[in-house]
Amino acid sequence: MTAPAEQQLSAEGVPLYGNIMYDRRIVRGNTYAQHTLPAHAQPDPIEIQRQQENRRRAIARKRAKRTTPSKISRGCRSDRVEEADVEVQTDAFLDRPPSPMFVPAKTGVDIMTQILDGDLFDFDIEVKPILEVLVGKTVEQALLEVMEEEELSNLRSQQRAFEELRNAELVEQQRLEEQERRHREEKERRMRQQREIAKKEKETSDKIAARAFAQSYLADLVPTVFGTLSDNGYFYDPVERDLEQGFMPWLMDQVTEQLKKIRTGQNGA
Repeated sequence: MTAPAEQQLSAEGVPLYGNIMYDRRIVRGNTYAQHTLPAHAQPDPIEIQRQQENRRRAIARKRAKRTTPSKISRGCRSDRVEEADVEVQTDAFLDRPPSPMFVPAKTGVDIMTQILDGDLFDFDIEVKPILEVLVGKTVEQALLEVMEEEELSNLRSQQRAFEELRNAELVEQQRLEEQERRHREEKERRMRQQREIAKKEKETSDKIAARAFAQSYLADLVPTVFGTLSDNGYFYDPVERDLEQGFMPWLMDQVTEQLKKIRTGQNGA
């Protein structure tokens, strides 16, 4: 049994009173006596759904508390089962839009008009200008595409001819540059050879001139130097020099010694 203070909810979350569905959005009774609310005063459907979702959660928690046994018999001994609360957030579903507060009654008489075949549209006559336009546009587009393809083909041909001419010019330019490089290298090599030959010729002429100058300078130098050295006594006879520096001083020493002995003998007698 459900407690009287609690409300029962339908599957859509609408409260039930005495098994009769009650919805504030449904107008009951005389609709002419109701005051139409302005658009801004009508409740927000999202806010209504949020309130209903909170109400359903509160009722579900109360039901879970009632169904859980509060106490265990004192004489019964059993293990306590661990419990854990798990919640799952589901996607929110919006309710259908609120019904209009007032729907005016239909007034007037419906009138219909019968239209027979051929009164408004004749296919054989009306289709001709449409077909002419479609065919003309198609042919024009086809001609434009053909002209564009021809122009692209001509451009490709001109591009190929230009690339061939450019490649030929590049090859000729490379050949001329290579020929110019070889001529320049040959010219530099010849110039180096000429400089080396001129340098060797100059060195040879300088050596010849130096040798001739040395010979002419030394022709009179040798006799003059030998004469000067001979006059200064640098050139001597070895026998004569030995007699003068060796024998003659020894002889004089012997004579002096002998004279001393004779003089000493005479004085003693």
